[in-house]
Amino acid sequence: MRRSGPAGSAGDRHWRGSARLAVSCALVFCAMSLLVDWDAGSLTPLRTLLWSTLSATVFAILLPPRVSAGSGWLAVRTLWRRRTVRTDALTTVWQYDAVSSHLILRDTFGNQLKLDSRVLTANPMLWHELDTGVRRSLERGTLRHGADVLYRLGHRIDDETVQAVLRASGLS
Repeated sequence: MRRSGPAGSAGDRHWRGSARLAVSCALVFCAMSLLVDWDAGSLTPLRTLLWSTLSATVFAILLPPRVSAGSGWLAVRTLWRRRTVRTDALTTVWQYDAVSSHLILRDTFGNQLKLDSRVLTANPMLWHELDTGVRRSLERGTLRHGADVLYRLGHRIDDETVQAVLRASGLS
């Protein structure tokens, strides 16, 4: 199995499927809009460029950020930038529960990243790396705000994992 990050790192195991879905949706959108425009007899090179640009925009919107973690760090990579925080030197953690629940992590070096908490729920190895770093931050005394947020998130992840195991074993 190939890894995209450094040795010993964990990544989002569902990212490739989501990226394939983003590519597929963008290609289908491009093909359908070009076909409809061609069938109407109004396809020109300028309109082809327009539909291609809109398809690239659809891809950029649908492509999820790529999350990876290792010993003491967590990274989120989008199309344009990569943000990394030191999980063993976290200072604050916020959780926002709006349409999509997400965490905001900040470390002692001033680095900050935003992360969808569902990625941690779906990837136990990412959660393990974050949890290990948080424990180090608590031991060092750098994590001043948000330990309760991660404690609740940990319990939710554990509860969902137990439910999944019970469903898979036929006990629930």
